[in-house]
Amino acid sequence: MHLLTNETEEIIIHQEMMIRLRNRMEEILKNYRPVMNGEIYLSGEDVCRLLHLSKRTLQQYRDDKILPYIQIGGKIIFKQSDILNVLESNYVSNHTIR
Repeated sequence: MHLLTNETEEIIIHQEMMIRLRNRMEEILKNYRPVMNGEIYLSGEDVCRLLHLSKRTLQQYRDDKILPYIQIGGKIIFKQSDILNVLESNYVSNHTIR
């Protein structure tokens, strides 16, 4: 009969695998954005990170009605599709068609 203890190589390998799996799951959950009716909603922090903006610049974009947003109570969120539409509508190409 083979006795398994915490020092057994087989157990150590399984523990390391479980630690790696837990770390990967935590990483996935940290970046997870739930979908509601096919739409992904982003926090202001998410938008700042994606567009490399400061919080103040994001506030200015909201004030100037550059970026549409949703405010529920004190929470402000942005539709990912709205952000993409604003980027697309402001796209300037350096290539001219002749």
